[in-house]
Amino acid sequence: MTIEAGQPLAGQPTSARQAGPRRPLGGLGRAALGRAGRAALLATGRPPVPDALEPLVQAHRRHHPQADLGLLGRAYRLAEESHRGQKRKSGEPYITHPLAVTMILAQLGAGTTTLVASLLHDTVEDTELTLDQVAGGFGPEVAYLVDGVTKLEKVDFGAAAEAETFRKMLVATGDDVRVMVIKLADRLHNMRTIRHMKPASQVRIAKVTRDVLIPLAERLGIQVLKAELEDIVFATLHPEEHARSRALLARHEDGPDTLLAPFAGALGRQLAEAGVAAEVTVRPRHCVSLHRVLLKRDAAPGRDGRPQEPQPADFGRLLVVVEENADCYAVLGELHTCWTPLPGEFKDFVAAPKFNLYQSLHTAVALAGGEVVEVLVRTRRMHEIAETGVVALGDPRQPARGGEQAPDELDRTDPARPGWLSRLLEWQQETPDPDAFWSALTADLAGDREITAVTELGETLQLRAGATCVDAAYLLGEETGHRCIGARVNGRLVALSTVLRDGDRVAILTDGSDAPDGPHGPDGSGGPGGAGPSGPAPEWLAHARTPAARIAIERWLADHPPRRPVVRTGPSPSQPAPPAHPVTPGRPAVPVTAAERPGAPVRLARCCTPVPPDEIVGYPIRGGAVAVHRAGCPAGERMRADGRGALDVDWRPGGAPPAGYRATLRAEALNRPRLLADLTAAISGEGVGIVSAEVEPPQELRVRHTYTVELPDPAALAAVLRAMLRVSGVYDVERPHAPPGGGPGRAPAAPPRPAVRPVGDPAAPEGNTDDPSEPGVRPSWGIHGRTAAFSGQRSPSPNRGPEG
Repeated sequence: MTIEAGQPLAGQPTSARQAGPRRPLGGLGRAALGRAGRAALLATGRPPVPDALEPLVQAHRRHHPQADLGLLGRAYRLAEESHRGQKRKSGEPYITHPLAVTMILAQLGAGTTTLVASLLHDTVEDTELTLDQVAGGFGPEVAYLVDGVTKLEKVDFGAAAEAETFRKMLVATGDDVRVMVIKLADRLHNMRTIRHMKPASQVRIAKVTRDVLIPLAERLGIQVLKAELEDIVFATLHPEEHARSRALLARHEDGPDTLLAPFAGALGRQLAEAGVAAEVTVRPRHCVSLHRVLLKRDAAPGRDGRPQEPQPADFGRLLVVVEENADCYAVLGELHTCWTPLPGEFKDFVAAPKFNLYQSLHTAVALAGGEVVEVLVRTRRMHEIAETGVVALGDPRQPARGGEQAPDELDRTDPARPGWLSRLLEWQQETPDPDAFWSALTADLAGDREITAVTELGETLQLRAGATCVDAAYLLGEETGHRCIGARVNGRLVALSTVLRDGDRVAILTDGSDAPDGPHGPDGSGGPGGAGPSGPAPEWLAHARTPAARIAIERWLADHPPRRPVVRTGPSPSQPAPPAHPVTPGRPAVPVTAAERPGAPVRLARCCTPVPPDEIVGYPIRGGAVAVHRAGCPAGERMRADGRGALDVDWRPGGAPPAGYRATLRAEALNRPRLLADLTAAISGEGVGIVSAEVEPPQELRVRHTYTVELPDPAALAAVLRAMLRVSGVYDVERPHAPPGGGPGRAPAAPPRPAVRPVGDPAAPEGNTDDPSEPGVRPSWGIHGRTAAFSGQRSPSPNRGPEG
């Protein structure tokens, strides 16, 4: 839709300000009525409106019948006097430019204050008029709008002038969105006259308009400006493709409409029979919209392999305008009842408006001949906002006038500070470099749409299309992003690189630590209890799509250079080692007694690593020894099934192996950097030595660590389990082959864990039960012995997932 000077917007509904009866004009003609109005103004002492403002006044009166025309007249006289003698590139007097820009805004329905600022928007930049003089004559509000659109001098900023000018406009727009509305109207008129510029200047201006101004018009919802800017940029940068699309549109307009117009009539009659008051019109596509349809057809060749020819339905859509929201769904019901709806084509932007306030029902139906027609359904108010965006919302600083409905307190629409603009203003402050700001701005505006996600607590997240869980984490706050260790989307654990879709339900999992000294405490070894915020990894930059997330990650990485993980095998410096338990001369070294085989050697099985006071069972093995397993151990049950009789065994009071009890502990965790260092630090912090450790490759963001430790005392087992569970990202700690029912085999506070397969293979011959190299306790690459040396060897295991 093109805005013509002196003509109203085609199809724009009457606003609420026009409601009410009008006095009949009687027999007076337009000229006589104009003369009578001027005479009335002169009789009351008010100055007449300049003739140059007559078309502007008429357009403004259609939206604001009670506007202060005297203020407009004063602004025009000051602008005309200030610009007198100046010429544009076209040779026209310069005053024609602010007049044309103000006419565009008047047709959009902008308020009087906006029009006054538009008339004066170039005076401070191009004339001797100062901002103080504007404020003195028209008030600080007009002066603020004029200052917001005033360009910065290249003498002061050099090559950075354009980037800094846009930064200044965006900051001003954050306080008053009308600054950007005036700038868009200014750019539209400049693009209409771009043919008078040099070819190189045309390309430069068109690219800036494409990369910055058109996305801003889209985000502000001003579709009439966006569509015309797109067509002019398209014609400037791609003249051949534009000529092709323009020729197709002209050929279609010259021929008879055999599809859309008849269907609009049929739909109108159907709605009338159903008692739904509606206005059905055909909404033609503009050049860029048609070009996008042609590209889709070229990408989907027909059965003969050739590109499909454009169909009559490609040149337009049906627009149905009704009175009430409920009527929108009534129209949808008639459409889907009388014609066949296409699956997947229905979108409800009435119940869930788009980020730029757009509301409509979108659907597509198949006609009897197989043609597919798109239909838009909206109310008159929705149509006004869809066409003019934030302009239709009026000035939020003015209170509701008599007869107008006060704003809804539950309405989250803020025309003075849209959500996307708030996010943009937050990250722009962190990029003082003009080039970095310009790159981030164009990248942020590159996405032609946004998505809406919802947190599990009901908070709405507005993100650009293509955003990942990393972006969602930083949108919830920089601290939340830094402490993020995982994400859950629609109830399932996903990688942080997962791209979010519209309507996803997201939960960001954080470590919950309050360690104040960075990612791992002052020494890099972890916060209290070995848990601490890990901080973002450099790999996150590859998954961050929003400038706010990238800037926060880069700043954190700059402040926290990478550190080598600290692996401790003894007590941490901040925690004294527990008292040692040496084997006294009178203390028995045999921990278990077997009543049926007194004096027989007793070996604690390495597959289940029994520790007092576990319930235990003995089985005879070769050499007359007794293997002691925990009750319920699969290896012991297989021995019983093979015919080996179970022996009654008991823990000997005060008995203990010379080197202490060995226990195998398995931790299930969300994978994150430095998890191994934190877990080993937590174990050694309890004064427990690590004999071996096994780390499996991550599977679906989950990772499994298995440790074999030496306990100085059986009572240390519960403390180690709790310490491991406190490490950030760890959601379950258990002892492999633990019998059902809990007990000391599982950490007391562990949440329910998903079923996992055991790491080792307990089906080894029982004669090797006490052999540490058997499959049941197979050490992969990891920590061996108290020296914490990495062996770099990996032994195959049938239960280990694929390496990657």
